[in-house]
Amino acid sequence: MLFNHQDEITQQLKNIATLDNGGVKIENADKLRGDVLDQLIQNAVLNPSAEIKGLSRFYIKSAALELGIVNSSIQGLYDARGRGEVKGFTVPALNIRGLPYELCRAIFRTAIKMNAGAFIFELAKSEMNYTFQKPHELSTVILGAAIKEGYTGPVFIQGDHFQVNAKNYAQDPEKEVAGLKNLIESGIAGGFYNIDIDTSTLVDLSKPTVIEQQRANFEVGVELTEHARNFEPEGITISVGGEIGEVGKENSNEQELRAYLDNFNELLEKNRSGATTISKISIQTGTSHGGVPLPDGTVADVNLDFDTLENLSRISREDYGLAGAVQHGASTLPQNLFNKFPELETAEIHLATDFQNMIYGSELFPADFKEKIYTHLREKFTGEKKSGETDEQFIYKTRKKGFGEFKSEFWGLSNETREGIGKELEDKMTFLFDKLAVQNTKECVDKTVKQVPIRPTLEDEVTACQ
Repeated sequence: MLFNHQDEITQQLKNIATLDNGGVKIENADKLRGDVLDQLIQNAVLNPSAEIKGLSRFYIKSAALELGIVNSSIQGLYDARGRGEVKGFTVPALNIRGLPYELCRAIFRTAIKMNAGAFIFELAKSEMNYTFQKPHELSTVILGAAIKEGYTGPVFIQGDHFQVNAKNYAQDPEKEVAGLKNLIESGIAGGFYNIDIDTSTLVDLSKPTVIEQQRANFEVGVELTEHARNFEPEGITISVGGEIGEVGKENSNEQELRAYLDNFNELLEKNRSGATTISKISIQTGTSHGGVPLPDGTVADVNLDFDTLENLSRISREDYGLAGAVQHGASTLPQNLFNKFPELETAEIHLATDFQNMIYGSELFPADFKEKIYTHLREKFTGEKKSGETDEQFIYKTRKKGFGEFKSEFWGLSNETREGIGKELEDKMTFLFDKLAVQNTKECVDKTVKQVPIRPTLEDEVTACQ
């Protein structure tokens, strides 16, 4: 139900929560977790009125703080890992593309039952565009899901692949970098206190030396890292990730790792003495985002280079004090491989496409709605279909855009459908949390992560909706 007036929100929250001295006072947390929260979240996402949408977001974010749910940076945990004080698990970074509320609720339910604290919610620059989700909105949905499930403690939200477009950079580098700086600012303002800066697209393997190949990568990476540091909320050190190998391209090696990190750290120190460097490093080991679809729509097997992953993760920890290496493009890997990542001390693993596949592939997903989406995608994005590509391959690669194109319809699916798919997603999360060994990480997260409550303002939330 979408509200028509702000006073409808006040009425719905009567004897549950009220505005109080620039914040929100909760009178009945149990009732807040009922239908009224679901309505608030729906209005925070879909209401056409900036005032109503902003007020809904303000209530949710303020209530989260009151209930001990704190949007945080994972920097402290990763620092501890770089010092060798914590180990033995791989942090899952979970991309929230479709059915965001149900997916986030499934993640929090899994975390509670497995006593997990080391997990990240994320959305990439490209995903923000095709799912029609901006930072202020996504952080609201995530925090609302935490309220709903009764989760407390630090919540990590990450901007994934804040990526330089190499073609645009070649034409106008200042404009491309300025766009990323704006994205970083809006991400931080929206509660993204973890940001993966991806300038690996600027690596030029035609250059004669490894340093020259990586030069644009580390120089622009330092510039964007400094920019992120300029906008850190007081008391928070944003966890910034770097990347040396573009996912889907050539596998990374030790020479590239050292050339990037040595020169990145030297330039950062020169420009900004004492500045905190990156906390982790993304590398390429043979995977690709979403996997490689075969003509029948299934995904090709991947030859993942575990030796490279183990070696570069170890070097980045022991020689540079980072948390370790980050594995991208992994959600469609065979299930029997996931236990390898914590065994090799991989710091972080990014997972996305399999959740999308599960949503569309669920028996609970309405067949007529799916066909409506696919028909629309065939018509609107026909220009993206490559020569010789089958319809199955095209749909597999394109259906991610259905989440944005049919955003309100996804939110309007029946409770039975959404909650049923949410349970299926929870089963997947239970598997992943177990294989990645993040069960019982709540204590070490609470010990190492600094929780700094950043109180939202109603004015900022409304402005972000305009």
